[in-house]
Amino acid sequence: MEWLVWVGAAVSLAGLLGLVWCIVTAMRARRAGLEDAELRARLQRVVVVNMGALFLSVIGLMVVVIGIMLG
Repeated sequence: MEWLVWVGAAVSLAGLLGLVWCIVTAMRARRAGLEDAELRARLQRVVVVNMGALFLSVIGLMVVVIGIMLG
């Protein structure tokens, strides 16, 4: 079941990269000096991606734990 650990680690890494993308995008949006409505619209899109990235990270970590328990 070692492959399960590596697959889970890759999925968690993809989720982590998604979180880093969210942070960078949110910081760029804040620095752009946008009006309130446009800033909210951009950040709402970032929140959706953020939730997906968190979900992906959690699923990956669960797969790692399952791989360790079965291995």
